[in-house]
Amino acid sequence: MDTNNLLRQLLMIGVGTTSLVAERVKQVTEEWVREGKFNPEQARTLVDEVMAQLNEGNGALEDQFQRLFRNTLQDLGVPRQAEMDELRGRLDRLERQVRDLENRAWK
Repeated sequence: MDTNNLLRQLLMIGVGTTSLVAERVKQVTEEWVREGKFNPEQARTLVDEVMAQLNEGNGALEDQFQRLFRNTLQDLGVPRQAEMDELRGRLDRLERQVRDLENRAWK
């Protein structure tokens, strides 16, 4: 399973959904302006506010996807970078100890 591709697809779905909502809000406000329910300034303000909230929501959505991605990797048993670094350090120390013991044995 290519989790990177899955994450990318999920983000694209979110972006696509946001675009559809934004387009629909613009259409509705233009209709309201034509019907005289809103003046153009009110419509622009409403669209700007909705877009700001959608953009804010996208950041939260991206954070949720990143958490989901990290949790999925953890569930699959993929070690984090910090864990790999710790294991490399332990391996280096063990190799040094083995070399020291070999050097003592030859003396």
